[in-house]
Amino acid sequence: MDTIIIKNVHLVNEGTITTKDVLIQGQRISKISEVIDNRYAAREIDGSGKYLFPGVIDDQVHFREPGLTHKATIHTESMAAVAGGTTSFMEMPNTKPAALTQELLEEKYAIAANSSPANYSFFMGTSNDNSDEVLRTNERKNDICGIKIFMGSSTGNMLVDNHLTLDKIFRESEVLIATHCEDERIIKQKLHEYQQAGKIATPQDHPIIRGIDACFESSLMAVQLAQRNNTRLHILHISTAKELQLFTNMIPLEQKRITSEVCVHHLHFTSDDYAQLGYKIKCNPAIKAPEHKKALWEALLDDRLDIIATDHAPHTLEEKSGPYEKAYAGLPLVQHGLLLMLHYHQRGAISLEKIAEKMSHAPATCFQVRERGFIREGYFADLVLVDLNHGTTVTNENILYKCGWSPLEGFEFPAKIEMTLVNGHPVYENGRVDASHRGMRLQFNRN
Repeated sequence: MDTIIIKNVHLVNEGTITTKDVLIQGQRISKISEVIDNRYAAREIDGSGKYLFPGVIDDQVHFREPGLTHKATIHTESMAAVAGGTTSFMEMPNTKPAALTQELLEEKYAIAANSSPANYSFFMGTSNDNSDEVLRTNERKNDICGIKIFMGSSTGNMLVDNHLTLDKIFRESEVLIATHCEDERIIKQKLHEYQQAGKIATPQDHPIIRGIDACFESSLMAVQLAQRNNTRLHILHISTAKELQLFTNMIPLEQKRITSEVCVHHLHFTSDDYAQLGYKIKCNPAIKAPEHKKALWEALLDDRLDIIATDHAPHTLEEKSGPYEKAYAGLPLVQHGLLLMLHYHQRGAISLEKIAEKMSHAPATCFQVRERGFIREGYFADLVLVDLNHGTTVTNENILYKCGWSPLEGFEFPAKIEMTLVNGHPVYENGRVDASHRGMRLQFNRN
C-alpha cells in the first residue's frame, strides 16, 4: 500500500485554514494531525507555505465522447481537468449518440473506466419520448449523478418541451434532476425579429437574443414543477440577476430541495468582452451585461448560489467562427476554473475557504457524493496542492484541451497547481499528468 505524508501544509477545509500534516495510505486519508511521524510514509512532501484543497468536483462538463471526438475525448479533457485541480467530474449526455438509454449511458462509463485519470459520473439524458427509460435511473440512484433535462436548445432531439413528459419526470424521479433553463420559444421569437428586420446578428447580440426573460421564464417553470412535485432540482449555469429571486439562503444546503450553480465564465466575462473575444465566448446561456456579473457574485457569496462549475464545452476554432447562427456555443474551461477563482481571491473577491466550499464541499453535499469533497480521515484522498507564491500563464503550449485553445490564453494567474492527487495517487505533478492512472466511478448516498 502506497503511503504519502504531506507535511506542514495549510489545510483549506470546512470553513477554516489550519496548518497540519496529512497522511495518505492507499486511496484514502488515514490521519490528519498537527504532527505525524514520517516513519509511516514511503514519500514525504513538504507543504510549507502551500495550501491543500479538497479536489474540485465539477458537476457540469461536456467531454464529447462518443461521437464528437474531433473536439475532445474523455481521456484528453480529464487530463486537462486533473491539471487544473479537478479530481471528479459529472459529464453531460448530449454526445453522439446521446445517452438516452441506460445501455448507451453505461457505454460512456466503460470509456471512462478505460481512459479517465479523474473520477467520473455521467448524467442520464432526456427527450420528449424517453421518460420511461429515464425513470429506470431510479433503480440505480446510488450509481448515477442525476438526470439532465435541456429545457432549452441542445443537440439532436434532447430539447424537452412536452409538458406531459416534464411533469411525469419531475413527479416520478427519485434522483436529482439538473436542468438547462432557457425558453426556446422566446429565443426563436427574438431571432425571428432580427431576421425580419434584416439585421445580421453579431456576438454582441447573443445576450439579447438569448436574453434575461428566456432564462427567467424557463427557470421559473422548473422551480414551479419542482415545488409542485417535491422534486430534487438543481438548475445549472444561472446567468441573470432576475433568476436569483428563485433561490434561498435561509436554510442549510443539505436541506434545500432546489439548488443552483454558477459557472466561472459568468463570474469572469461580461458582454463588454464580446468586442475582443467574439464567438470565443459565445455560450448558452449567454454571458450578459456587467450588472449581472455583479449580482451573481453577490448571490454566490451569500449562498443563494450553491456551486461553482465550468460547463467545460470545447469546440474547434473553426466551429467557433461565424456567422451567428453557425458559431457553436461553449467554452473550454476545466483546466483553469480553480485558478480563475484563485485570481479572484487575490483581488479580494472571495476567500479560500469559500472557494473550497463552492467547488468541493457543496457539489459533494448537493449530489450526496460518497466520501469525497472534504479533507477528512477515512475519505478518498482527492486533494489539490496549491502554491500561491508562483503564477501560471495560459499559453498554447500548456493548454491540454484537445481543441487546443482557451478564451483565457495569455491570462496570468497568481497561483500554481503544484500537485493533484486522485484516490491517493499523484496524477498531476511538475506540470505532467500521469496518463496511465485511472479514476473511479463516483458513488452516491441516496435513500
